[in-house]
Amino acid sequence: MGVTVCTAEVKSILTRTSGYLKTVASHSLQPYRGCTFGGALCGVGCYVRHNRFVTRDREWGSFLEVRVNAADAYRTQYAAERDWARRRRGRFAIFLSSSTDPFLPQEDRFGVTRSVLDAMIAQAPDELILQTHTHRVAAHLDRCRQLAALCDLRCHISIESDRDRLPGLPPPASPVRRRFEAARALRRAGIRVVVTVSPLLPIGDPRAFFREVAESADAVVIDHFIEGDGSRDGSRTARTALPAAMALVDPASTALDYRERMVAVAREIMPGRVGVSIEGFAGRFLA
Repeated sequence: MGVTVCTAEVKSILTRTSGYLKTVASHSLQPYRGCTFGGALCGVGCYVRHNRFVTRDREWGSFLEVRVNAADAYRTQYAAERDWARRRRGRFAIFLSSSTDPFLPQEDRFGVTRSVLDAMIAQAPDELILQTHTHRVAAHLDRCRQLAALCDLRCHISIESDRDRLPGLPPPASPVRRRFEAARALRRAGIRVVVTVSPLLPIGDPRAFFREVAESADAVVIDHFIEGDGSRDGSRTARTALPAAMALVDPASTALDYRERMVAVAREIMPGRVGVSIEGFAGRFLA
């Protein structure tokens, strides 16, 4: 798939959250519009592909808008949005990012996320959640360490399964092995790491998988596409090729009961460190 890349300047970069994210953070921040991981495994079931405000009827993964002045926009908005968040939501918490990956390959060229993190080191939020599908976050370990000293930082690394492939679907944006390596590197540096099993895909050896999660991260979040894709019954994901591919591996994996089975295994191995769906993304874990 070819990717059209353009640059743009934005008037604002901090968006007050609503809906699914409202209980997770006060704001979201998207350094890019679009995501070049749209052609990878995580892009197949990505809920953003159904957001016409973002896609503007373009194929998901085929475009990328580089928001070159994102750091300047953050600095401009910082004081007013911080004060609003503390007054209305209790704290200034940023989810980076909800509709793109902050560590796309193009980040090496444009450095938008890097510049935003540097701006946050100078003007830190109260809480920062870095959400990624790739091992590339480990390249920003020093910045993450600095931010962890300034705010409540959680680095969320999506590892949806112990498998790298599902039948008929593209490979992941980053191999499972490399994402686990990144999680361990960040955790060794004293950064709080959460593995997000989202969306939950068929797991070949659940006990071995969650043992590795327990060794690599401080906590885990397990989220099925049913209840997790922004629709009530997973109907958004049902329109994609993901459920059929999952069913070829394990027919039970497409039902919400599968999540409950995996949660039970995870809780046995990681007591007190397991979150489910939106509660987990918000940092609330089962006792």
